[in-house]
Amino acid sequence: MITNSTLLLKIRQRLNKISSNDSSNIEAWQVIEAFNKGQVAWGRRDERGANMDRQGDEQSTTQIDDLQPLLKDTPILTLKAFDGYQETVASLPTDYMRWKRFKATAVCGSCTRPLKVYLGTEANIDLLLQDKNTQPNFNWAETFAVMKGNKIQIYNDGKFTVDSLILVYYRLPVRIQIQGVKDPYSGLTPTVDVPCEFKDDVAEILIDEAAKILAGDIENTFQYQRNDKSVKEDT
Repeated sequence: MITNSTLLLKIRQRLNKISSNDSSNIEAWQVIEAFNKGQVAWGRRDERGANMDRQGDEQSTTQIDDLQPLLKDTPILTLKAFDGYQETVASLPTDYMRWKRFKATAVCGSCTRPLKVYLGTEANIDLLLQDKNTQPNFNWAETFAVMKGNKIQIYNDGKFTVDSLILVYYRLPVRIQIQGVKDPYSGLTPTVDVPCEFKDDVAEILIDEAAKILAGDIENTFQYQRNDKSVKEDT
């Protein structure tokens, strides 16, 4: 695992000309901010993908392997009933970044069964409810859900209820922190290091990502282009 001291050294190395200290005045907290911003940018871009459907999180074994540390399950404990749907009482988790899938069970009378829940869109709710292939159906054990106001709405046909729900999602990466360096996000000074959580080959991509951000901030066009090229080739 790449330590924070190595991470700082590598990022500054990407910005400095050989045998110079042109960018040595960049402070550690600025490197932290750039690295953490780069983690989120990389995660969103790699998960989104570049294929026709703009889905890339599982289009190759490399992306599956790189992004799997961010996959997380969280149970939804309380669902409030409305006419035609149920809504989560709590908002989406604070570390939520992108939806992956739902795991749910439905109850109708004394019968309980696993429920397939597809993610729909607010604009198509009426169409989804009218279409027999997509409308909620306990016999087929299928329904759809939409996200609205940072909450989840799961639709039913009035004949069943969702008994349990687990949200599977991509969380935000853990922000790195350096002992003794003021955290630019919280304003606090951590007493221990929080290193990069990714394996070394991904960390190297994130180092280039952070260097690209910093190069743009200091208007170093050559280093920006160099690191941008490295990020695109390695992703």
